[in-house]
Amino acid sequence: MAEVRPELMQRITTPELAQRYIDGKIEEIRAQVGDKKVLLALSGGVDSSVVAALLIKAIGQQLVCVHVNHGLLRKGEPEQVIQVFRNEMNANLIYVDATDRFLDKLAGVTDPEQKRMIIGGEFIEVFAEEARKLDGIEFLAQGTIWPDILESEAGIKAHHNAGGLPEDMKFELVEPVRILFKDEVRVVGKELGLPDNMVYRQPFPGPGLGVRCPGAITRDRLEAVRESDAILREEFAKNGLEGKVWQYFTVVPDFKSTGVKDGKRTFDWPCIIRAINTTDVMEVTVEHLSDELIDHLVNRIISEVPGINRVLFDYTPKPPATVEYE
Repeated sequence: MAEVRPELMQRITTPELAQRYIDGKIEEIRAQVGDKKVLLALSGGVDSSVVAALLIKAIGQQLVCVHVNHGLLRKGEPEQVIQVFRNEMNANLIYVDATDRFLDKLAGVTDPEQKRMIIGGEFIEVFAEEARKLDGIEFLAQGTIWPDILESEAGIKAHHNAGGLPEDMKFELVEPVRILFKDEVRVVGKELGLPDNMVYRQPFPGPGLGVRCPGAITRDRLEAVRESDAILREEFAKNGLEGKVWQYFTVVPDFKSTGVKDGKRTFDWPCIIRAINTTDVMEVTVEHLSDELIDHLVNRIISEVPGINRVLFDYTPKPPATVEYE
């Protein structure tokens, strides 16, 4: 039987409604968990961050957060997770830098699906290893939201939060935002005191920058993606585009072209800028930037990011192009 969102539930659109939801969930969580411990994979994304903040309010140190840095996050993201949750919210946070482990496994792998499988599989392995070190964990918290449930039931995609852990790890689930839509999760996150750049974070793929580094991932090209992406985000914020454009990022493909710098020949990668808008992700339109901003981005990326000698702009909508390159 299909799961149904409570019909009488009012859409959460105001701080007052968010606070009412938070108060109710805190009671539910305490009743469900009691004095037991709860484990959460904290990615730094909107859903897992809101779940973490809500559980910290409800059960404090009984929540154990595990943040796995697979080396494919955007610039500054692992540091922000540590600052917000460990330093500001006093969370029981385990930070795992697994960069070398992931990049070693991905070395020489060019097939996009194989890359995704390696990243997803390795993440589960690292998370499970950390979980086995802990005693008294009986619950697993997840950032499942209502669209996940709908898409899973409709057969559109497998429920990305469900399953995946090894057979020997049996946890009861805690899913405090499962009946919310993404916009409601953001309102709740804001009321919980999370910073705007976490609450209103752009959609970010599970495999991270791995899908924006087409072909076999190398550390130097991955760093070129990370640095160029940071410049793009900084300039969008400066120019009032942050929050107005749905998603924007850079891609550094695995081919090189000839260029000139300081009177000498270069043979470096191009950097592709993608800036898009959508309401349902089924169809995507391109955000047209001003000539002045594009010129400024070109100058900054070429002069500040090692290994880049061209900057291109992707004008392709969806369809025919998908949002990500892999």
